Amino acid sequence: MIYPLKTPLRNRALSTLIVFWGILFSTPSLSQDAAQLYTNYCAGCHGARMEGNSASALIKTEWAYGRTNDLLVRNISYGIAGTEMGAWKNVLTEEDIQALADLIVQAQNTPFSAIRELPGQIQTNHYVLDVEVLAEEDIETPWSIGFINSELALVTERRGTIRVLKEGSLNPEPVMDTPIPFKTRFGGFLGIAVDPAYEENGWIYLALCESTIDQRDPSAPAMTKVIRGRIQDNTWVDEQTLFQAPDSLQVAGGNRWGGRLLFDGEGYLYFSIGDLAEADASQDPHRVPGKTFRIHADGSIPADNPYVHEPGALGAIFTLGNRNTQGFALHPETGEVWSTDHGPMGGDELNILKKGANYGWPIVTYGIDYSGKTVSELTHAEGMTQPVTYWTPSIAVSSAAFIRGTQFPGWENNLLIGALAYEEVRRLVVEGEQITKQETILKGFGRVRDVKTSPDESICVLLNNPDKIVRLTIAH
Repeated sequence: MIYPLKTPLRNRALSTLIVFWGILFSTPSLSQDAAQLYTNYCAGCHGARMEGNSASALIKTEWAYGRTNDLLVRNISYGIAGTEMGAWKNVLTEEDIQALADLIVQAQNTPFSAIRELPGQIQTNHYVLDVEVLAEEDIETPWSIGFINSELALVTERRGTIRVLKEGSLNPEPVMDTPIPFKTRFGGFLGIAVDPAYEENGWIYLALCESTIDQRDPSAPAMTKVIRGRIQDNTWVDEQTLFQAPDSLQVAGGNRWGGRLLFDGEGYLYFSIGDLAEADASQDPHRVPGKTFRIHADGSIPADNPYVHEPGALGAIFTLGNRNTQGFALHPETGEVWSTDHGPMGGDELNILKKGANYGWPIVTYGIDYSGKTVSELTHAEGMTQPVTYWTPSIAVSSAAFIRGTQFPGWENNLLIGALAYEEVRRLVVEGEQITKQETILKGFGRVRDVKTSPDESICVLLNNPDKIVRLTIAH
């Protein structure tokens, strides 16, 4: 990648040395114990002044495994799979590990929280890509984008608004009269999709969090809901409910809402609902959490759905055992629906959805709980479908989209995926049902919430923290 240098190289070594020793011996919030811990356990690999030795430097701007204090604590505690970084949770106390993380954070020349300015171009293995920022200061937590055509798109903001992006410019006024969602830390407006026959019917599809019991109480039972409506004169009209769980199936204190939407080539609408912190419910076809669903565009249930004839089961279910499906992508040639499943600590998955398949959560998993507890000793079990690939450590996988058309020669039918914690867009080379190569083409500029290919075949990326809408094209 091509990044601008903000500190002249001749001054960087001196700056690093001054900052490091200042942190160790002049910062009252860090005891000498933290410095001694670093000397005893870290300096041998990472260098006495964090300059790097057999392992990477710890004063830097590019962080391969995430750049937050929490991720540092996690990496020190549990190690990083596939590297020489081992787990220290059985050697050091939680307080020691937190002190080390604080020491590293405060030693940085560029604070973790600093906004990394997007360069005008980035270098990939094959191309230089132009980077165009379409929106930044006037967008708040963009979550999903749906294209009406190459000049017109709709963007959800998680706070509960829909924005219109026309010819690369964002309408400053949100769409009026949209429903009020149930708002939690991770809930609100989620996925958005445009009807394949939009030019004839004008339908827009929306996933959102809703509580039919108390929309104002964040502890109230709630659930992901799917609706459709039309936008006329920048106003939401003609709303219809397509999927809504009864009060008895809503979940209190939920997390991992899912909410991705996708139309396949046959006109079926797929949507996801995460396990809402009710992992065991993912295996129960009578309950909502931890599933992907398939319905007709009008909300009716296909007659060949796998649980449509089982008494008491939810007929809209297409697959179960999904922890939190955060991305759907339609293969341009096979018509298969590929999905990304956001795993626990480790064990993010890439799957191909098969009708009635059970993807195993929480009976089988390649990850452990965020608390460090074992979820399951099993990675395989009879009747459980294995992922195409998985990521350990977890990259916090989010959205997915296949590259379409001919604008990126040699990348046709490659799969793009986003990552939240690792702040990445990755390009995956797909051969049949296998991933043969992965390349990170964008990293370190914010949490990648959504990635889509536009009808004009450019790549559109939604970033959070900082919030941006970005377009990638080949430089000419």
